[in-house]
Amino acid sequence: MTRPPVQDTWVYPDYRGAGIVNLMASVISACGGRADAYAPLPTLELQPLAGARKLVLLVLDGLGYAYLTQQGAGSALHRQLRTRLTSVAPPTTATAITTFLTGQAPQQHGLTGWFTWFRELGSVLAVLPFAPRCGGRPLGGTGVSAAALFGHVPLFDRLPVKSASVCPEWIAHSEFNRAHLGSAELLPYRDLDQCFSSIARAVRSTDAPGYVYAYWPGFDRLAHELGVASDGVSEHFAALDAGFARLLDRLAGTGTTVLVTADHGFVDVAADRRIELSAHPVLKDCLALPLCGEQRLSYAYVRAGCDQRFEDYLDEHLGQSIEWHHSAALLQQNLFGLGGPHLELASRIGDYTLIMKPGYVIQDPIAGEKPFAMVGFHGGLSAAEMYVPLIVAEC
Repeated sequence: MTRPPVQDTWVYPDYRGAGIVNLMASVISACGGRADAYAPLPTLELQPLAGARKLVLLVLDGLGYAYLTQQGAGSALHRQLRTRLTSVAPPTTATAITTFLTGQAPQQHGLTGWFTWFRELGSVLAVLPFAPRCGGRPLGGTGVSAAALFGHVPLFDRLPVKSASVCPEWIAHSEFNRAHLGSAELLPYRDLDQCFSSIARAVRSTDAPGYVYAYWPGFDRLAHELGVASDGVSEHFAALDAGFARLLDRLAGTGTTVLVTADHGFVDVAADRRIELSAHPVLKDCLALPLCGEQRLSYAYVRAGCDQRFEDYLDEHLGQSIEWHHSAALLQQNLFGLGGPHLELASRIGDYTLIMKPGYVIQDPIAGEKPFAMVGFHGGLSAAEMYVPLIVAEC
């Protein structure tokens, strides 16, 4: 049966004009490229680059709209806030960063969470490390190409201007990053100060029009480890904000537009609301694979003949914490994007999608996997996770 989502609880991605995929359409258009699949943001008027005009997109991993407008109220970032956007589904780094790097929604790029089932390989991969979930080295070392497997056209290759990618040293040469680098100049950095310095140096390195993409993961790391409401995250935000203010000063007079956004927001989850699938052996027995996707939005691959038992168990024992849907129905409802889907999208979202209700996560670790020791989570459809800021500063 088709189960309509609880509309007053969930926030669905807006792919028709108010989401990060529309932001990327605006970026492509502003740089003189052609954005075909998704409309540009109607709230963001960016003319094609001309003369010495530059465009910077800074993605602050995990900085949700709720955090910026509440804990970050009055900050330099907040003062430049233009509007809020929705992320994609699920709102998580592996999926949303791929949107920033391709200009496509998950409907087209086909990466649907941290753990994704690749039918082509007969394996579940941790997408960003590009390694099997069961462990081992990244697949690039075994002859499997991330670029060939994903089949993505890097956004940088769709722009008729010089581009640069500013990213941490520890991911700069990863399989995932190389698959999406295209023609961009790679500018690795070691710390926050060097990140902002690299952006400024990329802008000032030439008078020609250009596009700079920069990614900072520090907020996300601390929000996972300490919780988004922690003092440690607050201190880090203050450092981010001060760095942003200095960056605007360094870019003054360059004719640069700086856009700042995020891939997702965060929620903190109490320890007693973390559902361990091992405590539900009947449910676990229904599965053909360990749960994939995210701990706040998971994909269940159910063994033949177990559908009714699976549904009944969820309704009877976990109805207060989980809302389940047939994944095919969510695909039809455009949860993952608009238009023709990736050829493997249906296989990557399983038979059922488990959307966790506010305050809950579900955990299904495999043998040998380190325990999940996080406080902050994302990937669900709550407003705190789905809404991200759009900050616009003219320099």
